[in-house]
Amino acid sequence: MKNLTEKELQLMNHLWQIKKGYLKDIVNQFEEPKPAYTTISTLINRLISKKHLGFKMHGRDKEYFPILKKPTYFKFEFKKMLNNYFDDSTSQFASFFTENNDMTVEQLKELQNMVHHQIEKKTNNK
Repeated sequence: MKNLTEKELQLMNHLWQIKKGYLKDIVNQFEEPKPAYTTISTLINRLISKKHLGFKMHGRDKEYFPILKKPTYFKFEFKKMLNNYFDDSTSQFASFFTENNDMTVEQLKELQNMVHHQIEKKTNNK
């Protein structure tokens, strides 16, 4: 999978939110001052060439939709971050995350419950 630039990720976030849309729909998702149609069109073409976006023709208009799913990209970015910053160690990540964060006891307990639930789920699938 190819990395997304900051602008490409911004565009993908808009498309993940609206699910599909024409160029004008995508441009309308941006805050003022909105980027030029040509700028968005260039980004769209890059994302199509990376196979992250697809489109359907409706007459002469293209309706764009994400091929790349948000959870898939998040997982890719998380693995990259884990490798680059924590030597591919989930325990180093967990240590950093819990020690260098202003998490409340309630939030830590919620995290603990999520981890416990996943352990049970994976144990029962064996």
